[in-house]
Amino acid sequence: MARPKSNNVQINISVPSEWKTELENLARIYSVEEGKTITFLDLMRRGIKEKYQLGEKDNERGTIS
Repeated sequence: MARPKSNNVQINISVPSEWKTELENLARIYSVEEGKTITFLDLMRRGIKEKYQLGEKDNERGTIS
């Protein structure tokens, strides 16, 4: 059975290790505040979406609101 086609694309970026550490710490804080698991990648997606006012589309990972 074929997997459903997604409109998502995967990209690879480099960030300083200090950024990743800080984002992981922030993700732990947000996870507790929001009562659900938030990853540093979720924070990056959220930041990009808010900064550039991107529209929301459903995807298989679930979009961060």
